[in-house]
Amino acid sequence: MSDLREEFATALRYKPGEDNAPVIVAAGQGLKARQIKKIAEKSGVPLYQDQTLAKTLYNLGIGVEIPPRLYEAMARVLVFVMKLDKKAPGS
Repeated sequence: MSDLREEFATALRYKPGEDNAPVIVAAGQGLKARQIKKIAEKSGVPLYQDQTLAKTLYNLGIGVEIPPRLYEAMARVLVFVMKLDKKAPGS
């Protein structure tokens, strides 16, 4: 098991027409990171595993829009989610 202090998690939302870019709505390290992941799993929200990106987003803070320098990383997350959507029943 990994060192709990090195575990990061963030949650994002994007509202077209309201947000210019995804916004960080939750961020945590250690136990808080695990809680964010549990809530996501219980809610059926897909988890994308990239601790470097999670730590970077964590350091930006809650309520912050993703800056342009992270758009490429966000594109990888979107591709991951789109692939999951295609695999989902009824898609």
